[in-house]
Amino acid sequence: MQQVSIQNGSVGIAGNLYLPTDFDENKQYAAIACVHPGSSVKEQTAGIYAERLAQQGFVALAFDASGQGESGGEPRGAEVPAARVEDIRCAVDFLTTPSFVDHERIGVLGICAGGGYAVNAAMTERRIRAVGTVVPVNIGRARREGPVDQLLDEVAAARTREARGDDPVITNWLPDSPEAAVEAGITDVDVLEAVDYYRTPRGRHERSDNRLKFTSTAPMLAFDAFHLAEQLLTQPLQVIVGNRIGGFGSYRDGHELFGKARGAKDLVEIDGASHYDLYDRPEYVGQAVETLKVFYARHLT
Repeated sequence: MQQVSIQNGSVGIAGNLYLPTDFDENKQYAAIACVHPGSSVKEQTAGIYAERLAQQGFVALAFDASGQGESGGEPRGAEVPAARVEDIRCAVDFLTTPSFVDHERIGVLGICAGGGYAVNAAMTERRIRAVGTVVPVNIGRARREGPVDQLLDEVAAARTREARGDDPVITNWLPDSPEAAVEAGITDVDVLEAVDYYRTPRGRHERSDNRLKFTSTAPMLAFDAFHLAEQLLTQPLQVIVGNRIGGFGSYRDGHELFGKARGAKDLVEIDGASHYDLYDRPEYVGQAVETLKVFYARHLT
């Protein structure tokens, strides 16, 4: 694995580039940009998939979103869909530059919200030749299922306070620990599984700090990752979901995405897997990687 720097305008994006076993710099390889979920960093599930795909013979790039992880950019902790999508385009820019990458064989893989962002980028980025998604989520749809009017009023008030000199409002993506989730009376299985992944030693990373700039929820609310997919998403598509269905919506979003796509497409349900099982559980990630290996080998040739 090599640490690399990608440019998104004036912002430096931090990436980890995973190279195939028996890598030969004189050869050319297919490459895949791996897009992390919201609240995540490149060392978590995106890095797991990138490393596994490199073991299958691909060059794979996991990278931190602008303003998150080791990447530059302000404000910190903002989740702005337009920036996340542009980060993917810039990752593709980077992958066209090494001599050992065949720039005609570049794909993308997105996990959770990263799946939605990957699809959205691919609709207008034809250098992406194949689109893989694991438990894809349309983050705008997920956010709109909350109290939208109240949330937008709160964002407006926060922006006014910040414009007048107050510190930015920083909130949590999730309860900070399983104990905090219990104390808050949370029973939603997806939230509890997210806490188990992000806020325990299972998947915790020091740079995945669970902090979200509150005002960035407004652009998330207005974002539809799959808008115009039926018209613009022409690349081959692989959708992978778990069939142990929770409330987070990746099963529903995955099926919706599959229905919209008009090119070559495939949908695989991993039996017994939940949304977060497909982040890191070896028995489920292994099945997903086998599916992706076949998909990318077929379409990045």
